[in-house]
Amino acid sequence: MNPIYNPYAPGAGTPPPELAGRDELIETARIALERTRLRRPAKSLLMVGLRGVGKTVLLDHIRENAEASGIHTLRIEAPEQRSLPALLAPQLRQVLLRLSRHEKAKELAQRGLKALAGFVKALQVKYKDIEVGLDLDPEPGLADNGDLEHDLQDLIDAAGAAAEAGGTALALFIDELQYVAEEELASLITAMHRTAQRRHPVVLVGAGLPQLRGRMGRAKSYAERLFDFPEVGPLPPSAARQALVKPATSQQVQFEESALERILKATQGYPYFLQEWGKHSWDAADASPITAADVDHASITAIAALDESFFRVRFDRLTPLEKRYLRAMAELGPEAHRSGDIAEVLGRSVNSFAPTRNKLIAKGMIWSPNHGDTAFTVPLFDEFMKRIMPGDDWKTD
Repeated sequence: MNPIYNPYAPGAGTPPPELAGRDELIETARIALERTRLRRPAKSLLMVGLRGVGKTVLLDHIRENAEASGIHTLRIEAPEQRSLPALLAPQLRQVLLRLSRHEKAKELAQRGLKALAGFVKALQVKYKDIEVGLDLDPEPGLADNGDLEHDLQDLIDAAGAAAEAGGTALALFIDELQYVAEEELASLITAMHRTAQRRHPVVLVGAGLPQLRGRMGRAKSYAERLFDFPEVGPLPPSAARQALVKPATSQQVQFEESALERILKATQGYPYFLQEWGKHSWDAADASPITAADVDHASITAIAALDESFFRVRFDRLTPLEKRYLRAMAELGPEAHRSGDIAEVLGRSVNSFAPTRNKLIAKGMIWSPNHGDTAFTVPLFDEFMKRIMPGDDWKTD
């Protein structure tokens, strides 16, 4: 069929043609945002899940809805090598400048910009990656102590006061939150706690890998009472079918039932993989309906595409020892495994692999569902590891 009209959209954070199976979570976020605007108690939301479940897509969809309703938002992605202050400062500046154009919020927005000036000036020595141009002079004593935990509280508090004066709310959207350093994460939690206590209309909507829950709890013990952690997982069969069938139907294309069953089995309901198989199945088919034979052919090209992009980009970041560790996990299967069992496959003591395991967690490749357990953060990565490291040579140094 004509690839120009192919409706499927595999890609990092690319919105799918049909956002299926997420209505309840989207509505939960909408209610939290609207309650925040009305200064009613509402928990911030931190979505957690494996790679490829659509967390980034959901984050952006919720943000678009918030912007459309008049809520002021900022959006950042936390890479591994940037500080939280450096990411927040320019985005907060833009929000405060927008608020300063609102007559009722102008004065408090100007004070927020002064707080930001003090914040940047005081922390530039410690966080050398902060770069933001500011026209206003700092207000002495406002967010300028040089201590991130106290200064971020003052800064977010000032921004929240300006949003309140403008009859709106400030929503912070942060992706890949698990990469934020623990000290900075603790400061963010403290700042959100203070705004909640003062009932300023500020809310955090974040997304991260499953280890985010534990990192938040270690950063501040009260985090579990301040945030909700909705889990974003693979789609149930009915929603997975909808994600495949509805875009095709809009182009007058159908799937044979056996073709759908093959895709659901191959993808296990993970949204990113559904888009990949949908795209390749469309391209493999000569005409509607898409058949099981089309899907069998498409599976070859879909897996090759995943190996070269989705999987390979993560594999290439690994050291040789890290690759061996993940290959040993794959040998045991896709589920979570005891650290001792993984070490036994490699013929070494569990303690000798502790640094490797910690580095893989920091890179977002694995996580610990329970103490001593280790699981992949990337679905189907076990199958990829077997394809890229076949045989038994990997077992020896």
